[in-house]
Amino acid sequence: MKAEQALTDSQGALADLLARKQASERAVRDAVERLTRAEAQLAQADREIAAIGEVAGGVDLVALRNRFGEAAAGLATAEAAQQGAEARLAAARDAENKARPHLAEAERNSQRLETEIRTLKKLLEGAGGDLWPPVVDEMTVAKGYEIALGAAMGDDLDASSNTTAPVHWTTVAGQVGDPPLPPQVEPLSKHVKAPPALALRLAQIGVVSRAEGAAFRRLLKPGQRLVSKEGDLWRWDGLTAASEAPTAAARRLAERNRLGEIEEAANAARNALAALRLQAETLQRDVREAGITEQDARNGVRTARLANDQAREVLAAAERKDAERAARLQALNDNRQRLLANRDEAASANRATEQAAASFQPDAELNSIVNERRAVVAQRRADAAEARAALQTIDREIAMRDGRRNTIANEIAAWNERKTRAQQQAEEINDRFAAVKAEQQALEAAPDDFVIRRRALIHEIDGAEAARKEAADKRALAETAFAEADKVARTMLQDLAASREARARSETLVEAGRLRVDEVERAVEETLEVAPSALSEMAGLVPGQDLPPLRATEEKLQNLKRERERLGAVNLRADEELQDAEQKRTDLTAEREDLDGAIRKLRRGIQSLNAEGRERLLASFEVVNGHFKRLFATLFGGGEAELQLIESDDPLEAGLEIVAKPPGKKPQVLTLLSGGEQALTATALIFAVFLTNPSPICVLDEIDAPLDDHNVERLCTLLDDMVASTQTRFIIITHNPITMARMDRLFGVTMAERGISQLVSVDLQSAEKLVA
Repeated sequence: MKAEQALTDSQGALADLLARKQASERAVRDAVERLTRAEAQLAQADREIAAIGEVAGGVDLVALRNRFGEAAAGLATAEAAQQGAEARLAAARDAENKARPHLAEAERNSQRLETEIRTLKKLLEGAGGDLWPPVVDEMTVAKGYEIALGAAMGDDLDASSNTTAPVHWTTVAGQVGDPPLPPQVEPLSKHVKAPPALALRLAQIGVVSRAEGAAFRRLLKPGQRLVSKEGDLWRWDGLTAASEAPTAAARRLAERNRLGEIEEAANAARNALAALRLQAETLQRDVREAGITEQDARNGVRTARLANDQAREVLAAAERKDAERAARLQALNDNRQRLLANRDEAASANRATEQAAASFQPDAELNSIVNERRAVVAQRRADAAEARAALQTIDREIAMRDGRRNTIANEIAAWNERKTRAQQQAEEINDRFAAVKAEQQALEAAPDDFVIRRRALIHEIDGAEAARKEAADKRALAETAFAEADKVARTMLQDLAASREARARSETLVEAGRLRVDEVERAVEETLEVAPSALSEMAGLVPGQDLPPLRATEEKLQNLKRERERLGAVNLRADEELQDAEQKRTDLTAEREDLDGAIRKLRRGIQSLNAEGRERLLASFEVVNGHFKRLFATLFGGGEAELQLIESDDPLEAGLEIVAKPPGKKPQVLTLLSGGEQALTATALIFAVFLTNPSPICVLDEIDAPLDDHNVERLCTLLDDMVASTQTRFIIITHNPITMARMDRLFGVTMAERGISQLVSVDLQSAEKLVA
């Protein structure tokens, strides 16, 4: 205000002193210069505003915001897809884990049935390996009738259907008038499928219950017999046998029926196992597909998150640039307004100065004071305009920064939400990692447990096999004893039956003899008209002399008759059979001579092979022993070692002993060395054998596990020497850092994410070249 007042006073003084022309002309020039400068500054401001407007027109914030929204929606969709894929993967793994026990149970059941089938087949094949197989192998019996058939036919089942066998069954046409079985008696032939040679025998065997056997026995005709399913026997001639233990033939028939049932069950088990395996393969395929889908979803989430972050960064950068351009444009506009005001003011001042210069001639001194004060006022007006423009610019920047602060607050909230989700995911991953770690720790001891269990099972199997062999021997002895006892019992039963028959026959003969004596006496009296007592005189018998024993005479007569019956008819083919037997004997003699020659030739071949084997073994032994001595000294840094053949002069039967002398110790066998020394000695022996015939590739699994660092260095040096001398490529599975540092290339497997394994390879030679 003071400047304005002073200007007013000066202008009043100037008005009073208008005569100063020179001051007015100078004022005119200054006004023209100010006007020119103001117009130049205004043109510059217009050019800057136009340039900023062109730059602002090239950025589409709406499109960037839409792009950011689409990226955020894609990220949400990808995260939802990932959660769904993880849920499907978990469900597929649960289904697979639930199906695995059923598959294992089905495999065990199928293996058990297959083992039982092989056992039964082996027993049946072992029992039927005779030259003439018994007829029981050609019979099929309904289930439950095996004991009945064994009791009815007994040892007759051991005969063969082959007519060349010494004891065999032959087909005989049915006799005319073969007596039928009693009514209501079911023939055994309905339940038995047998060769035609047994049809006549089976047709005369009936099956009844145990309670009905005694009643139906009285109705039997000669040659017929009854049997119960339990093994009781009733024969036409009165022989009755209670049920006994099943015969070998009955057991064999039962085992054959059991084999058929087990084969049906095995077929069903195989079908069920195939279905379960197909289901397991389907579930495994679902797990693999779900894993691939889950991995794809994870990749999609990473891609969507990357696109979302890029869109956010681009949008934020564009918004910052747009805010900067807006602030700069607003400042330029304010400056332009100020420049316009300055130009207008300069133009007005110029016109006023020109008018004043034209009308007055102001005093030079007063004109100078007025100009100075006018310049001060103009400067202060310009400062005030700039201050107002700066204030407006600051206000706009405050508003823009408030908006930006709100935007940043929203972004912070969004990032906090993402942080919460990320923490939840991290917790889930940590839980998974802990679970996997626990599972890994639980499974670390699994191989050792499996080895222990395997050894225990092998031991149990060996024990069970020994027990089985012992039981089989006992069973064979028991069956032999049982067969002998059965034969003895049958012999005794036959003797008892024969005794009973002889007794009944004797009683009948006695009674018949008495009747015959009476008839003879009557016939003698009727025919000769002589009393029987007078016959002794007529026959020249001495009175009182005993007559020959009637029973002895009768038995002698019967024996003579039986001997005549046993002789049978005359064998017209005896000559041909004798010739056949002699031909067979000649053939067998020739075969025996051929076998003797083959045995002698085989023995000579064995001796030749043994001689050649001894030579090769000794040559190979010397080569291996030389390699072993050299490798032992290399691994131990000195010392001596030797391989020795012991316990026999024959190399093929001799044992092997390792004598080692590490540096500073006495020579001793391998078992007296320490664990590390044993490992090095065994390594030297393995490599000594390997060097006799090296291969292009050699795989070593944890060979350095029992060794200390110093010995590991020696082992690696030995491997380098062997690579140089044999051109062998060694693949070593190890966890030792020293061994890994000495290798040419490293391969490892890493699992960056659960269920995703990745192979990692490092070329150490290339890495060393890069470092160099």
